[in-house]
Amino acid sequence: MKNGIKSYGSDQSKQLTKLVAKKLPEVLFITSFPPRECGIATYSQDLIMALNSKFEDSFKIKICALENEFEVHQYPKEVKFVLNTQHAKAFKSLANIINIDERIELVVLQHEFGFFAECAEDFADFLDEVQKIKVLAFHTVLPNANEGFKENVRKMVDKVDSIIVMTEGSRRILAQQYDIPMEKINVIAHGTHLVPHTDKTQLKEKYHVSNRQILSTFGLLGSGKSIETTLDALKDVVTTNPDVLFLILGKTHPGIIKQEGEKYRQFLEEKVAKLDLGNHVKFINKYLPLDELLEYLQLTDIYLFTSKDPNQAVSGTFSYAASCGCAIISTPIPHAVEFLSGDSGVIVDFQNSKQLGDAINLLLTDHELRSSIKLNALHKIVATAWENAAISHAMLFEKLTNGKLWLHHKRPEYNLSHLKKMTTDFGIIQFSRLNTPDMDSGFTLDDNARALIAFCQHYELTKDQNDLGYIKIYLDFIGFCQQDDGSFLNYVNEGQLFTTDNQNCNLEDANGRAIWALGYLISISDRLPEELSAKAETTIEKMMINIERIYSPRAMAFIIKGLYYYNTKYHSRAVRLLITKLADRLTQMFLHEESKDWQWFESYLTYANSVLPEALIYAYKETQEEMYETVAATTFKFLLSQTFNENMEIKVICNKNWLLKGAERIHFGEQPIDVAYTIFTLKTFYNHFREEAYKNKMENAFEWFLGKNHLNQIIYNPCTGGCYDGLEENNVNLNQGAESTVSYLLARLCIEKIDHQIKTRESQVIRLKQENYAFKVS
Repeated sequence: MKNGIKSYGSDQSKQLTKLVAKKLPEVLFITSFPPRECGIATYSQDLIMALNSKFEDSFKIKICALENEFEVHQYPKEVKFVLNTQHAKAFKSLANIINIDERIELVVLQHEFGFFAECAEDFADFLDEVQKIKVLAFHTVLPNANEGFKENVRKMVDKVDSIIVMTEGSRRILAQQYDIPMEKINVIAHGTHLVPHTDKTQLKEKYHVSNRQILSTFGLLGSGKSIETTLDALKDVVTTNPDVLFLILGKTHPGIIKQEGEKYRQFLEEKVAKLDLGNHVKFINKYLPLDELLEYLQLTDIYLFTSKDPNQAVSGTFSYAASCGCAIISTPIPHAVEFLSGDSGVIVDFQNSKQLGDAINLLLTDHELRSSIKLNALHKIVATAWENAAISHAMLFEKLTNGKLWLHHKRPEYNLSHLKKMTTDFGIIQFSRLNTPDMDSGFTLDDNARALIAFCQHYELTKDQNDLGYIKIYLDFIGFCQQDDGSFLNYVNEGQLFTTDNQNCNLEDANGRAIWALGYLISISDRLPEELSAKAETTIEKMMINIERIYSPRAMAFIIKGLYYYNTKYHSRAVRLLITKLADRLTQMFLHEESKDWQWFESYLTYANSVLPEALIYAYKETQEEMYETVAATTFKFLLSQTFNENMEIKVICNKNWLLKGAERIHFGEQPIDVAYTIFTLKTFYNHFREEAYKNKMENAFEWFLGKNHLNQIIYNPCTGGCYDGLEENNVNLNQGAESTVSYLLARLCIEKIDHQIKTRESQVIRLKQENYAFKVS
């Protein structure tokens, strides 16, 4: 240590060489950090982890951990510096290091007044001396402060480039009471963890609390949490609800232990004994690892937040509780008042055990109300997932550095968990409630056909033998839906009976998707067990006699794709003639409808639009009829002009109101399936024309799933492996049905295939050059 600054990692020369070679800009976080036990340390660890998992080849993160003489720790390797805030010269030394290091573009300071209470002047000088872009994240914003305090805050704000707060209320206080310009203040909510929403009954069994109604609170213990308010309330609660168990999760705050030991915990234990609540209160006296904490919260029925500090601006604890599906009762700290509004929770007065007890009893007995406020809170809190918090921070960094931090989303690893969870021995279930399969929604041919293609493609790439069982299930379902005349029905209920929906809708598109799926399986039959390809061939050939009677444009397009795949194996002249007949119909539709400003097949754009030009490319590949290629290129160019903006961000036609010829465009109600279809077609056009613009648009379109959309929120849920059902104007539809989840997987596989093709071509070019060189030498 020199002047209060420690640099970690003596053998850093190789790492530095790599960083310089990549020339990635760096962001330095100055914050408390684990193993230090405090809320901001945990917050920073979660945020940095989310930034690193969401983005790649965009920036590097360095960490400077804050400590003092009482908080000295050994840090993990990602911590590069340690700043002892009780060393006056440490601030100047760190400022010099930051200014000299050309790689550091931006400094993020996680601010809590207690961190710098003994070194306020040194910290102020530090903000002056650092000549890099600076962001100050306030974890506490005090309302109604005295003028001297506000002046100190204003001086800090004047020395930095941007401010982050976690609630709109904090932003208003800074603007209205501290006179800080609104445009300098960014609201980025406290992040929270996505969870799989494991069954409560199973978790209660795991933690030996079966048949109990669980209340809980968590966090580092201290008298400010006012847990005694809950204990006083429990006296009446357990009289009417004797199965209640209150879990107090967490150890005493280390700073409090240094000052007074376990005095507060002992006070609580004595109170439990005095009130005879021993069978209704359980202390979990440890700093819980994240996975265990999230399980405790998922088994909780009602989460209690009873802080008695009216100035506590934000609490990560009830954010985590909301994400785990708890109904929340809270005292009126600003964060709670803002978040729990709109029937998303219950607010009770500070230290009012009577109000708290009444609220607990109400939610324990009114299951419908409890479920309603839980779902309302969950829909709000998902927008604050750490993945979304990372996106918001990264976009701010990009803006402040004028684009020096070029953001590139990292592609998630494959996760088939949700699709497998949605699949029974009979087929894939149509809908889900959040990520829980909704058996009452039944099954559709559409979903099982798409799932068949997805698992075939996943098997192609991974050779995962487990895929074969799912391929068989989806193929058998398609066979189940086939009727005696060869056509297919679409809707099947949970009892495996065809529903009346089959009588009330056009089934041609579903029939087209079935042929697409069967044809695709046949095209890779040399890699599959013979019984699968044999069944697919029998099923598709039985349908052939019906194809000429199908006139739905999208159904014809799906059929062309399926027949093209079929003919990669059989090269049938009769199948080629069928493709020609369908492609001629699509071409005639275009010629009838086209005008200078509208180059499309119909007088409107609806769903699955891109499959129409894509089908004509396949028709050209099969027949070499140039008209098909020309119409495909013309119509796809027109479609892309309607679905990509000037920043290359995709906005597919919405399901709220289709785009009529000459009408105004509506941008909300985007669905994953249409983004996926666009990606398929971009891949087809890239492979056919070899134009980089198609590949670039394909990659940009895929990032829609990862947060590059008008809400800057993830649509794919990496925790469950599911995909949310839609992007609305102000929110994401959190249900994760089969259509959306299969669409994401198909899009992900599409991107992977292109990468694989490019790498294969590059390897072939290198090999040919090596062979040519060897020949010349010889």
